[in-house]
Amino acid sequence: MSLHDELTAAQRCLDDLARCVSRLEKHVGTGLEIRRVRSDAEHLKESLSLLRATAPPPRAEPPAEMVTIPDQPYDPGLWTDVDDEGLGARDRHAP
Repeated sequence: MSLHDELTAAQRCLDDLARCVSRLEKHVGTGLEIRRVRSDAEHLKESLSLLRATAPPPRAEPPAEMVTIPDQPYDPGLWTDVDDEGLGARDRHAP
């Protein structure tokens, strides 16, 4: 995975964490513990934003090189030392 993909995955996880903390807060109330967890989640979100800001921009992949294939048939001399694949040797019959 590229750095950009990893940062995006981490952001998704932090968004999930924020949603889970909100659901937990509904169950346990707004006590000191849940405020602390929410604060820690916000700090992680800020830290990831700082990391994303300092990360190098994603590089564009160079386009694939085009290969020209000629229209004329290949030289039959290229195939004199091989068997016809799947057909057996030239002097024998296929099963």
